[in-house]
Amino acid sequence: MFTGLIEHIGILEKRSHIGQAGRIEIASPSQSWAEPFTIGESIAVEGVCLTLTHLDPNRLMFDILEETFHKTTLGNIPVGGQVNLERALPLTGRLGGHIVNGHVDGVGAVVSFRQKGRDWALEITCDQELLEGMVYKGCIAVNGVSLTVTDLTRESFQIHLIPETLKRTSLHQLGAESPVNLETDIVGKYIRRRLESGHVSPIITWEQLRTCGLDAMPPTQ
Repeated sequence: MFTGLIEHIGILEKRSHIGQAGRIEIASPSQSWAEPFTIGESIAVEGVCLTLTHLDPNRLMFDILEETFHKTTLGNIPVGGQVNLERALPLTGRLGGHIVNGHVDGVGAVVSFRQKGRDWALEITCDQELLEGMVYKGCIAVNGVSLTVTDLTRESFQIHLIPETLKRTSLHQLGAESPVNLETDIVGKYIRRRLESGHVSPIITWEQLRTCGLDAMPPTQ
């Protein structure tokens, strides 16, 4: 599990293909991290949960499945491009962003990226199914960065970025039509699944709340 708070920015140094699968190598000196890496640990790269398979003092290497190349932006990032990096959250860690699994739901595309005062507004379009999994003021992970939905329409959503976020993530290199990895809020996914399954009534009654342990009286008319 991750939080969407980026720890470091790495540089994509190499991408090789073995059939339809392959490997990526990311420059990120070990001394810049607080703790040493362990082969087999999970690291989110641009919001994609990957397993560290090889490393040296200056590089992290990950084997990539064909499905991962197809479902994310990892096959399209140019060599020399920056990538967001976040290690998995330890049990004693602080959840500063929101719960991010590193399982990308789909790829969106930047519609516009413009400055508004001292901040920046980023508008992204994506599939209708992804948009239906978002809510106004809800959480969304864009290239692994935990952000808040500030506007939501039938065609796109918008987020606002403060200068510090642009400074500490790879989002500053985005432009019109840039592809981005998107992961919607896991809590919302479970709620939606339960409602769509028909096991839970979409109408909540006071009797249902009492059954769940809430002994409040209904409001007076």
